[in-house]
Amino acid sequence: MLSVPTLWTVFIINFLALGLIWAYVARSYPAFGAARFWTASALVASAGASCAMLRVMLTDSLLPLLAAGALMVFAAGLAAMGIERFYDKPATWRATLLTTALAFAGLGTFIFAYDSMPMRILVYTVAQVTPFALTLKLLLSSENGRVSPGARLAGIVASVLIGIYALRAVGALLQPGEFSFVRFSAGQSLVILLMVFLSMALNFGFLLMAIDRLRNEVADLALLDDLTGVGNRRHLLQRLTEECARSDRNGEAFALLVIDLDGFKGINDTHGHAAGDACLQHFTLMAQTRLRPGDMLARTGGDEFCIVLPSSTLREGAMIARRVLEVCRADAEQCTGKDIPIAVSIGVAQWTREIGLHPDRLVAAADHALYDAKKGGKNGYATCEPKAPELADPLEATLRKRA
Repeated sequence: MLSVPTLWTVFIINFLALGLIWAYVARSYPAFGAARFWTASALVASAGASCAMLRVMLTDSLLPLLAAGALMVFAAGLAAMGIERFYDKPATWRATLLTTALAFAGLGTFIFAYDSMPMRILVYTVAQVTPFALTLKLLLSSENGRVSPGARLAGIVASVLIGIYALRAVGALLQPGEFSFVRFSAGQSLVILLMVFLSMALNFGFLLMAIDRLRNEVADLALLDDLTGVGNRRHLLQRLTEECARSDRNGEAFALLVIDLDGFKGINDTHGHAAGDACLQHFTLMAQTRLRPGDMLARTGGDEFCIVLPSSTLREGAMIARRVLEVCRADAEQCTGKDIPIAVSIGVAQWTREIGLHPDRLVAAADHALYDAKKGGKNGYATCEPKAPELADPLEATLRKRA
């Protein structure tokens, strides 16, 4: 049977290694704020385990026991704050510091004022499990329609930890003197080994949560335009495919706007590409102010944009086109000095049964309407009711660069 000091040494090394891993993650990904809390949690837990081992070696003093209990409670609070930060919830220090202070006061009372091991275990248990219990809902709830595998693992491990601490507290109240993390017995050795394993599993769950979040962020970046921050051509095609499939199932139409900035080549030639980029960014901001929740703006290349309008008819698409034109015209009227006015032409089309599952046909119809708007004098819009397969040009051709 392993000795208790040996097991506590394993505990210390385990938390120290986890702290170093999280420190590396926090340094590599500075924007990932949860990693800093989990780093601090692991290192504080390592310090708490060190104090607990010191209590095993210095049996005449209970001060290490008080320090160990307070540090382990503080570590649990830091871990819970990391979970809250991960889910973009306010991670306040007040609850963690208050729980730690109450645990310190309670442990101190039942160590020095009234020596009672069962009450010490009860105070420690309540303080230790409270932060995890309060974050279980976050770990086990769905995010964007799915539950992260890492969060599910962390939630299950946290639930098991809560159960172990609760059983230990009940056992200590029923059989005083038999439940202690510093006693040399096979039962206590087994509990310590189990706690080491569960602490590793909990942090592994946190690590999977981090990997899943970073992977989703990379996937999102692959669907965004670098300059304007709106969807790119790949995102547009993905969204159009989804909307066509949805409309084909339920028969509900949606609309598409294809937008081209008038005279954009002249802006680049006269004012430079930096000014052209600024115009694209400015138009993006203006257009977004006229969209509804659920509408999607995407830049498909150069000075070309598209707007997907879910559950919208051709008439509603024309209404949005007028809104975009109005905000651009109002902005152009206020231009003075070196300000560059922005004018746009817009083509509007609506999904029909003839389009079916072929988004390129809808893009082609809106593109034809755009050319009608250009022929009508630019800085306006035109509509087109898409009709059948003769408009089924490849998306690459219909989204070609125009100057």
